[in-house]
Amino acid sequence: MSEHTDIQVSNSKIDMMKHGLIIGMPITLGYLPVALTFGVVSSQSGLTLGQIIAMSVFVYAGASQFMGVNMIVMGAGALEIIIATFVLNFRHFVMSFSFMNQLRDYSFIERLPLALTLTDEAFAVASIHKQEAKQKHGFYFYAALFLTGYAVWVLGSLLGGLLGEVLPERLSDSMGVALYALFIGLLIPSVKQELRVGMIAMVAILVNVICSLFMSTGWSVIVATVVGGLSGIYFLREDEVS
Repeated sequence: MSEHTDIQVSNSKIDMMKHGLIIGMPITLGYLPVALTFGVVSSQSGLTLGQIIAMSVFVYAGASQFMGVNMIVMGAGALEIIIATFVLNFRHFVMSFSFMNQLRDYSFIERLPLALTLTDEAFAVASIHKQEAKQKHGFYFYAALFLTGYAVWVLGSLLGGLLGEVLPERLSDSMGVALYALFIGLLIPSVKQELRVGMIAMVAILVNVICSLFMSTGWSVIVATVVGGLSGIYFLREDEVS
């Protein structure tokens, strides 16, 4: 009787993990090419393979990692990079606060790995699948959803770093151009949906250009990020009800 019960529990956990893997498949497939690009660009920028992997393991934030590599190339100091990363990733505090409230019945040991591997995409999917948190083995759903994306990101960075060491210089340079195309590709759909998002981007660009005239590259990025984010309070404020 005991063995039968254990098998049922095991199958339930496996089912929840499979469910998480299936739901997270689009995220996983989307992370791989971006992680490869990060690895190639970082390798060609002078980072060692160990540094590339360490950044993906401990930072695990695509936009911040690309920004960090770019700031390293431009000669920004460590303090500038840390502050810029903190400002850019501050939204994770809000997302984590919301998501952890969803998992209030989970233990600290269960919540810790989920909090450390929370991303924008994973948060969006987890917000849609709130009912899994109330199920007996819901942790395994979120673990599969979050940790698979994390593993793919680290693996993709590793492969990209290896490719960066053997790719021809012209091809690797094109990957750097692809990085800017990636950011533009992320921005354009949002601008099409809401023109005011483009205004925020323009504010950030303008502030960065002006600040770069009398500030270091790192601090100009920090100021532009803060001012651009604050401008969103004005541009994206809800329309007043008449």
